[in-house]
Amino acid sequence: MSVAPDPKRADPLEFTVRWPVRGYELDSRGHVNNAVYLSWAEEIATAHAEAAGYGREWSEGRGGGWVIRRTEITYHQPAVYGDEVELTVTVELVKGARGVRRTAIRRAPDRVLLAEVLTEWVWVRLTDGRPTQVPRELVDLAAAATAATIARRRPGPRAGPPAQTRG
Repeated sequence: MSVAPDPKRADPLEFTVRWPVRGYELDSRGHVNNAVYLSWAEEIATAHAEAAGYGREWSEGRGGGWVIRRTEITYHQPAVYGDEVELTVTVELVKGARGVRRTAIRRAPDRVLLAEVLTEWVWVRLTDGRPTQVPRELVDLAAAATAATIARRRPGPRAGPPAQTRG
């Protein structure tokens, strides 16, 4: 089965937004505080889901919702007050009860990568908060991205020991 996204909605697999670094997001060194990057990743994920038509109302209608299970953040360069940042979130995997999103945070004018956030989400039932299967529509929508992610993670064929030569 193929699920075609609604052309009036945002791409359900990738979404980009920009905003300025705000003064209250800074630490004592004048850099964006580390915790803010996680907040930004969650904020763009929510905005993405809403823009693509799979937000709170859609989720509640299916008796579930996403919660963050695990997050990895790799910092490359600090963001500072006055920077305009561009966040791009990409859905990498939707399988079972899990979803994985990767968020790239760049300084907008020069596209320098500031941080990468890898977030694992779990779909839970609203009635008891227990993990359950992601709705089939989302699994089907992300099938190609899921397959590509799994293929990248799967180790390739291992080379055997070097051939012995006589010489």
